[in-house]
Amino acid sequence: MRSKTRAYSLGLDFGTNSVRALVVDVASGQEISTAVVNYPSGQAGILLDPKDPNLARQNPADYLESMVKVVRQVLSRAKKSRKGFSPEQVIGIGLDTTGSTPLPVDENGLPLAFHQEFKKNLNAQAWLWKDHTAFAEAQEITALAAREHPEYLAKCGGVYSSEWFFSKILHCRRVDPEVFEAAYTWVECADFLPAIITGNLAPSKMKRSRCAAGHKAMFNRDWGGLPARDFLSRLDPRLGELRDRLYDQTNTSDQVAGYLTRSWAKMLGLKPGIPVAVGAFDAHLGAVGAGVAPGKFVKIIGTSTCDICVWPNDQPLADIPGLCGIVDGSVLPGYYGLEAGQSAVGDIFNWFVNYIVGPKKGSHEELTRKAAALLPGESGLLALDWNNGNRTILVDQRLTGLLLGQTLHTRPEEIYLALIEGTAFGALTIIKRFQEYGVEIKEVINCGGIAEKNPLVMQIYADIFGLEMKVARSSQTCALGSAMAGAVVAGKAAGGYDRFEEAQAAMCGVKPESFKPRPEHHRVYQDLYRLYRELHDAFGTRTWNGHLYHLMKDLLDIRDRQLDKARKVAKSRTGNKK
Repeated sequence: MRSKTRAYSLGLDFGTNSVRALVVDVASGQEISTAVVNYPSGQAGILLDPKDPNLARQNPADYLESMVKVVRQVLSRAKKSRKGFSPEQVIGIGLDTTGSTPLPVDENGLPLAFHQEFKKNLNAQAWLWKDHTAFAEAQEITALAAREHPEYLAKCGGVYSSEWFFSKILHCRRVDPEVFEAAYTWVECADFLPAIITGNLAPSKMKRSRCAAGHKAMFNRDWGGLPARDFLSRLDPRLGELRDRLYDQTNTSDQVAGYLTRSWAKMLGLKPGIPVAVGAFDAHLGAVGAGVAPGKFVKIIGTSTCDICVWPNDQPLADIPGLCGIVDGSVLPGYYGLEAGQSAVGDIFNWFVNYIVGPKKGSHEELTRKAAALLPGESGLLALDWNNGNRTILVDQRLTGLLLGQTLHTRPEEIYLALIEGTAFGALTIIKRFQEYGVEIKEVINCGGIAEKNPLVMQIYADIFGLEMKVARSSQTCALGSAMAGAVVAGKAAGGYDRFEEAQAAMCGVKPESFKPRPEHHRVYQDLYRLYRELHDAFGTRTWNGHLYHLMKDLLDIRDRQLDKARKVAKSRTGNKK
């Protein structure tokens, strides 16, 4: 029986720069209030090292301080937004984080960064997802697994990444043995946060996320959980010893991580005893909040992108090279969760505006307006979207960006458009990899800040994919997915739901406006994509065999045709005015 009183769920989304909170009416899916609090440490919440551009860490104290502030804010706003709202009506809490973002912790589960002797040590902080200092260790893990345990790689796309759990821990062992030895174990941020607010911080009690373990730590029940002790010992004997202090069981996000403690309830302004869902990564719960289901491909577009789809776990599914994982239950219980993505999208646009153009000479809005007036191929430019490496399908963080076709007449808006197109070509490459291995994609649902705020990007993606681009109704899909997890762990008796699919039916949807491909634009982009794939394969693979002599000339031919078309359109418009 569903509770007859109003029930609300709280979703917390711990992102790269800030934490977002969302209060949702469980029955209707109406978002009652939202709040955002930026992390106070470092540069936009990220601890950097000017001597090492690959390093990106976070202060775990920021998570806790910001969580208290954001929850109090969102509850206060909910009281103003909904007459009769009370924090007593919050029936469940869910939360998501970035990942892989592991923390070294002591035997009590507290981050080493909370200890005075490690407070200023970057290696004792949370190793943010975008930290790529462990690229050499990732290559080493990949090589050893390919020789001795190819099954480990088969479920994570064939290549282990520097963004992931064991790469970062092994790198810490080599660059800072003191931190490694002081750490009793390592935990994902997605596991740490539910544990601390439920009083289950002890590593032996902490509920571990299937999502985090499967996608980033090679966890799979087919080989008994995490990689074998002897395999990790071959990388480093101390890493093998650490295996015994990690975990053997994982949980999906429809399971309870614990119940809100009295002390945390007091700090947050909530009632104690509220069930808290097992954590997951932002993109995976964001896909839930966007309505992911078989045939529905969800793109979470922000500083980077994550692409998520699901496949019934009772149907055969091939191992797909280049993915960030195929994990049973990582998104929806009963389905394999498939993850892909790009290491930079919004970050590329921000780099161009902030570092190259400069905010005084151009803004995103101005460049978008000018770029929208250009025809596909009119600039003669082609970009590779690897400014922060390639996450999928090449899984190579040592790849870098490229812009081809500049002349002395190239304008900033032309480059801006080429960068947008480059990210779309990279995204299309991912979609084609899914389709190549039999994963049907009938619908694309986009979410995140760029999908919400930049119609040009969505239109170009539609034109390049040849598919309609839908946009999730919620502007906070990650927090909404977390709120759904909170509603599910609360259960039907408390006013929630027993399954994610039930919560999705009631709580999520898409906006009425969508972006449909323009046939003429799509035809030109098909020609440009063929050139993109040549660049992609030539610079990104060992197997490509050919030459690129024709490529610049082909770009010029496309440019000349499109310029001629633009002149005819302009002349026609002038004639009509006369």
